[in-house]
Amino acid sequence: MTAPHPRSVPSDPTPADTASDPRLAQEQVHLDAVYGRLDRMRANAKRRLSETLRESAGTPQALSERESYERMYQEDLVKIDAAEHNLYFGRLDMTDGTDTDTVRRIGRIGILDDDEQDTTLLLDWRAPLARPFYLATPASPEDVERRRHIRTRSRAVRSVSDEYLASGRIETSSDGAELGGNVVNEAALVDALNAARTGEMTDIVETIQREQDEIIRSTHRGVTVVQGGPGTGKTAVALHRAAYLLYTYRDMLSRSGVLIIGPNADFLQYIGQVLPSLGETGVLLSTIGDLFPDVRARARDSRTATALKGDQRMLNVLRAAVRAKQALPGRGVTVPFDGYELPIDAEVVKAARAHARSTRRAHNLAQRAFLRAALDELAEVHARQVGADPLDGSQLLTSADLEDIRRELESDPHVVQALGEFWPALTPQGVLRELYDDPALLRKSTRGWTDEERDALRRDAHPLRDGADFSPADVPLLDELAELIGYRTDEAEQVQRAQWRQRLAEAQDALDILTGSAPQDLEDDLDPEILMAYDLIDAEQLAERQVHTTSRTTAERAHDDRTWTFGHVIVDEAQELSSMAWRMVMRRIPNRWMTVIGDTAQTGDAAGADSWREVFEPYVADRWRLHELTVNYRTPSEITRYANRVLNWINPDQAPPESLRSNGIEPYAIRSDDAAAAAVALAEGSRWPGLTTIIASDGTAEDVRALASPGDRATVHAITAAKGLEFDNVILLEPADLIAESPRGYNDLYVALTRATQRLVVVHARALPPDLADLPDDLPHE
Repeated sequence: MTAPHPRSVPSDPTPADTASDPRLAQEQVHLDAVYGRLDRMRANAKRRLSETLRESAGTPQALSERESYERMYQEDLVKIDAAEHNLYFGRLDMTDGTDTDTVRRIGRIGILDDDEQDTTLLLDWRAPLARPFYLATPASPEDVERRRHIRTRSRAVRSVSDEYLASGRIETSSDGAELGGNVVNEAALVDALNAARTGEMTDIVETIQREQDEIIRSTHRGVTVVQGGPGTGKTAVALHRAAYLLYTYRDMLSRSGVLIIGPNADFLQYIGQVLPSLGETGVLLSTIGDLFPDVRARARDSRTATALKGDQRMLNVLRAAVRAKQALPGRGVTVPFDGYELPIDAEVVKAARAHARSTRRAHNLAQRAFLRAALDELAEVHARQVGADPLDGSQLLTSADLEDIRRELESDPHVVQALGEFWPALTPQGVLRELYDDPALLRKSTRGWTDEERDALRRDAHPLRDGADFSPADVPLLDELAELIGYRTDEAEQVQRAQWRQRLAEAQDALDILTGSAPQDLEDDLDPEILMAYDLIDAEQLAERQVHTTSRTTAERAHDDRTWTFGHVIVDEAQELSSMAWRMVMRRIPNRWMTVIGDTAQTGDAAGADSWREVFEPYVADRWRLHELTVNYRTPSEITRYANRVLNWINPDQAPPESLRSNGIEPYAIRSDDAAAAAVALAEGSRWPGLTTIIASDGTAEDVRALASPGDRATVHAITAAKGLEFDNVILLEPADLIAESPRGYNDLYVALTRATQRLVVVHARALPPDLADLPDDLPHE
C-alpha cells in the first residue's frame, strides 16, 4: 500500500483557527480539567512523599514500610511527569444504545476525577475499552460513531480531526480539509511520520495500527516472533507490548520484572524515554554485552572471532578449559605435615577428582567433595607413614586415629592450599582470559579447530575495570562458564546466612575490643555502677543495627543478579543474537514467555539467525508464533525502491513491506576520489532539517569520525551501531566497503539504506553495487 504525498494537516493552528472551530474550545475545556487533576495528583504525591521521608523508623519493619511507600510515591511522580506531554489525544463517541459510557476519552495514562463519583477523565490507552480507537475502520466500526484525534502542545489543543465511522461520513480536520485513507488514524500517523527526529524515540500510542495492536495485546504465552522489514514499527510495538503487559499482569510482572534486550547502547538511549512516557518505569534495558553482572563489555572483535564465539562449538571448548583446571600433579609434589614430607601423587588426586566429578555438580560447587576425598586419601597415606607395622606392614592405627589425622590435615592450611592447586576455585573472567592468553590451553581446548580459528580467538590478557577488556560476544561465554563452574549460583538464603554470620562475628569482635579496653584499675565496689557497651547490647543486637536496607526497584535488583529470572523478555534486533547468546537469554526466562522482534534480511552478524524456526524449536518446540508486519511507516518509497532491490538479492522469497508514503525527495549519489572527506563536508555543509548521520563500515567509521568537526550536529555511525536507529538524513559512505567487510555485507547495506526517514545520499569512490548503479548524480537543488 503506497499513499500519496502527505496531506497538509495543521498541527499548530493559529489563534484564528481556534476561534473558528468550536471543537477546539470544547476539547480545551476537557484538557484543562485533565491537567488540573494531574496537577492535584502530582501535588498529592509530593506531599505524601515529603511526609513519608519525615517519618521516623524505629524498627526494621517500620523502615521497610517507609521505604516501600517512598518508592511508590517516587514512581507515581515519575509516571505523572512522564505523562505530561500529549496527555490527552483521543476520543470515541459510541453509537447510541450500545454502551452506557457513550463518550470515551483516551490518554497516555488513566485518570479519575476526585469528585464523589470518581468520574473517568481519561481511559488508559491499554484498557480494553480504549481498543476501538486503534481497530475501528469504516468497514468494521466497532460500535464507534466518531473517532476524534486531538493534537496538543504545552497544555493547549492545537488541532482536531474527526472520522465518522458508523455513518460513513468523511474525515475532516480542524481547517475543514477532507481526510481519508487506507490506514487507521492516517492524519495523525502521517503528521508523526513527517516530524523531525530528535535523537530519542517517540511513542506511537496515538497512531497504533490494527496489525500492531494485535501483537501488542497478544495473549500467547510462548514465544511471539514479530518479523518485519525496516520502518514497520517493530521496536515501537515491542515497547508498547511491554507497557501493555505490565498494565495487564501488573502483580506478576512487578515482582519478576521485564527484560528488554537491545543491540547497542545508542539504541537503548534512543528508546529509553518511551516506556516512562507510557507509564512504566520498572523495566530493565540491557544489551547482550551488559547482561553479566560486573562486566561492561566494550572490546571489539573481528567478524571471524564474533562468529566463532557465537558458535555452539564453544560449549566443548569451555568445558575442556574448565576440566583442564582439574589437573593432575607432576612428579615430586610433597607438603610438610607432622614432621613428614607428605606426597601428593597422581593416584591421590585422580581418585579425588573422580569422586568430585561423579557428583555432577558445577566445578566450584564440587570443590568441597574433591577436598574431602583427597583428605581421606592423604590420611590413608600418612597413616601408612606413621602407623604401619615394620614387620608385616599391617596398620596399627585405629579408625579413630585415622579420623584424627584427617581432621589435622583439614586444619592445616598448607595441605589445603596444596590440594586446591589441583581443583582451584574459578571465576568465569579468569578462565576466559586464560583460555585466550595461553596458547597451550587454547590448543588443548580446541581439538579439531584450525590454526586460523585459534588465532582469531588468541589475545593477551590485559584485565580492565568492569571487564571492559571483554567483547559483547564474550558475555554469553562468561555466562556459560558461570554455569559450568557454579559461579554466583548459591541460593539467596545461603548467601544471606553467610552474610549474617559475618556481621555477627564482626559485632562480637567489636564488643570484645570494648571489653579488653575497659579500665582495669577501677575499685571493685564502683565497677558495677559503670555501664559499658556490652552491658547494654549483645552481638546479635549490634549486628541487627548494621543491616542496611535499600530501596531498589525490581529492575535494579535484577541487574545485579545473574540468576534472576524474568516474567517476560523482549529481544529487539533478535536476528543478531548468536546460538550462545540465545542460551544465555533462555536462562533468564524459564517460562519462555517472550516477544522477539527482528528481520532475518537485516542479519549482519555472521553468527546471527537465518531462520526463526532453527532458533526456537530447540527451546519451545511448537510454542512459538510468527507475526509479520507489512507496512513501512518510516522509509519513503523513493528510498525503498533501491532498498527492495537489495532485499531481493538477499532473499527473493521475502516480500518487502509496502511504503506508506512518498516525500518527493529522490536519493542521489556523489562520486569523489576522497569519499570520506566529501561525506563529512556534505554533512557539515548541508542544512537539512532534522538529524543527519554518516553511516560507514565498521572498519572506516573511526577514521571518518576523526575528520568531523567537534560539536557539529552531524554524527557518524558504524553500520553495526546503526541497527534499530533512524535519522532524517543519511549519508551512506562507500557501499562497497560494507559489502566487502562481511559475508553478510548485503544485509548491512540493506540496513544502511533504510535508516533515513527523509533523504538518502550515497558518497563513493569505488564502483557502486549493481542495485545502486542507476542512482542519479549530484542533484542541483541539494
